[in-house]
Amino acid sequence: MFSHVVIFWTKSDRPEAVEELLAGAEKYLRPCPGVLHYHCGQMVGSHRDVVDQSYQVALNLVFEDKAAQDTYQEHPLHVEFVEKVFKPNCERVLVYDFAD
Repeated sequence: MFSHVVIFWTKSDRPEAVEELLAGAEKYLRPCPGVLHYHCGQMVGSHRDVVDQSYQVALNLVFEDKAAQDTYQEHPLHVEFVEKVFKPNCERVLVYDFAD
């Protein structure tokens, strides 16, 4: 299994950015071939200091292996998401990839 976790910080001058990011991920990323598990949502606040609360949206995708994730990166739906949704709405992104 290969996990691809993406943390998004949205542009503060775009109040609609979170909703557009969530809707765009659903539209463009969920249907990408090779995605075995899709989970995308908003940051949940916590009283625990160890919980990062600086971001707005997180995405967790699971693939069979790294090769499937590499194919996803070049898929037209992913490219369209980056251009139409990510770039207009996000100021920062952090990615965590790991495999078992």
